[in-house]
Amino acid sequence: MKYSTLLFDLDGTLLDFDAYEQIALENLFSEHNVPFTSEIRNTYDLINKNLWLQYEKGEIPFDQVLNSRFSEALKLHNLEIDGCEWENKYREYLADGYFLIDGALEICEKLSKTHRMIIVTNGIRNTQIKRLRMSGLYKFFSEIFDSQSIGFQKPDRRFFEHVINYIDDKELDKLLIIGDSPNTDILGGINMGIDTCWFNPSNKMLSGLNMIKSTYTINHLSELQEICENLIINNKI
Repeated sequence: MKYSTLLFDLDGTLLDFDAYEQIALENLFSEHNVPFTSEIRNTYDLINKNLWLQYEKGEIPFDQVLNSRFSEALKLHNLEIDGCEWENKYREYLADGYFLIDGALEICEKLSKTHRMIIVTNGIRNTQIKRLRMSGLYKFFSEIFDSQSIGFQKPDRRFFEHVINYIDDKELDKLLIIGDSPNTDILGGINMGIDTCWFNPSNKMLSGLNMIKSTYTINHLSELQEICENLIINNKI
């Protein structure tokens, strides 16, 4: 068995964040009697993305991302709101639900019997732990590392250095990171010299990201079993 420790991303890899994010946002806007139009959703997505990029560059603190994204988005639609209050309520809605990616529970149960299983997520710690518990995945993982606690986001090398130092596993060739994002999971693993597995269920093309080459690419989580049992060679993309 080549790999002894598996580093799993959570949202988009084991849990379908996009599906439940939509529900959480709809509930949030409904509670505040604000129509959740496609225009507002597009504005929120743009503001949210830009704030996260600023945070990743070290230009703004973490709390500013969370507490200003709703207020900045709605201000562009002539609405003044309490960004902190909206964020707290959104976090409650988000933590109250989950959707499992197809095959996630089954593969985690199988691999946990032979591998050390670790979560590495850019999400909010309390939210992610609650969703892991509700989904039934929590019991399969020995550690959960999140960007909120560490202070750095994937793909920042300091995020992965923290993880590796904590688990005290210096044999990097024994580690495999599995994730859906070339920009965070795969690039982060490459920068640390860790083998990577890109979970690509919709067969996305890399286009401008074609320099980010994963060790493996899979379309369904069940394919991990053969990789982790060392039954196939690297299928580089």
